[in-house]
Amino acid sequence: MKILLVSSQDYLHHPVPSRHHNLFEILATRHEVHVPHFHVSRGEERPTRLIVHEATRYPGGGPFLHYMRNAPYQFRILEEIVRDCGIDVVVAAHVLAGMGAIRAARKHGVPVVFDLKDWFPDSAAAYYRSGMVKWLIRNGVWAVTRYNLSRSDRITTVSPSLVRKLAGHGFEATLITNGVDTELFRPMDGGGARDRLGIPRDAFVLGFAGSVERWYALDRVVEALPALLSHRPDTRLLIVGGSLFTSFSRDLAERAAALGLADRVLFTGPVPYGELPGFIAAMDLCLIPLAPPRWVDIALPNKYFEYSACGKPILSTPIPDVMALGGPHLSYYRTDGEMVERILHAMDHPATYRLDFGAHSWKRKAAEMEMLLQSLAG
Repeated sequence: MKILLVSSQDYLHHPVPSRHHNLFEILATRHEVHVPHFHVSRGEERPTRLIVHEATRYPGGGPFLHYMRNAPYQFRILEEIVRDCGIDVVVAAHVLAGMGAIRAARKHGVPVVFDLKDWFPDSAAAYYRSGMVKWLIRNGVWAVTRYNLSRSDRITTVSPSLVRKLAGHGFEATLITNGVDTELFRPMDGGGARDRLGIPRDAFVLGFAGSVERWYALDRVVEALPALLSHRPDTRLLIVGGSLFTSFSRDLAERAAALGLADRVLFTGPVPYGELPGFIAAMDLCLIPLAPPRWVDIALPNKYFEYSACGKPILSTPIPDVMALGGPHLSYYRTDGEMVERILHAMDHPATYRLDFGAHSWKRKAAEMEMLLQSLAG
């Protein structure tokens, strides 16, 4: 097959690989996969098996400004790819550029899958503070997303809750959840990582790995540290990752310093993805403090799969789709008080696990996507 992927992110420079990287780098070993490059992120360029088409005339700026001013150029590039490269099937996963890809596909009789990896109206608005701006972004993005969904041949999405949410809007979706590289993420010794970070090997380490943004209530974890330190003075909070378009990471560091905890909260910033399992290995308890109710109700965070494959206990807010998957390594909290209680229990009852996550491997997820695309491409 010849596949056009229109990813929801800067495919080459986004610091955290998305589901599209994990799925389509595998598919590119068997098929010809094309991807437009939206140069909106600042990370180092990653290697890829995909055929990259530059689709940025005006680089820089925030996501909204970048995509708006580049849209005419991107629409033309997408039309050229579909027309000139013999594309058999399009996978659109971007809001505005997805519209351009869908229009080009419809014009040339090419089937389209729209892959909704999160609830775009809320995720697009999350980077803005102003209530009016949030309202405008949310409603505008939903109008374009609805256009894209209604003109796609198939819809895929990442969580059972998103399948149900789409059904409430009149759209039928196929579930292909996120997954994990089970060859990379596995139980391992974290002593080396602790040594590099200057963390004592016998310290208790709370950990978070992922994008450091406001929808994760890490500020509440920082503020809970004094209570935890009174029980275990050697406690550390390890935050692996960075903020892409906001100042949240810096705000957390300033809050920790104001509380006199600057030496107890460690920020690695973005790390190479291949090194992430080593940092997770240094954690005694891994956190998923997802906060906004509108996201909790639809989310199935990829860090659940990564932490689990590494055999780590997880403390999470009550995310329905995570709770449905369950596991002996999972515990939940609803209030700050419950969070402290669960962490204190984990301090006194250390544990590691060996869990079989082969059914959630990216290889299996790529095979599911491949079967769907082949059924459309004929």
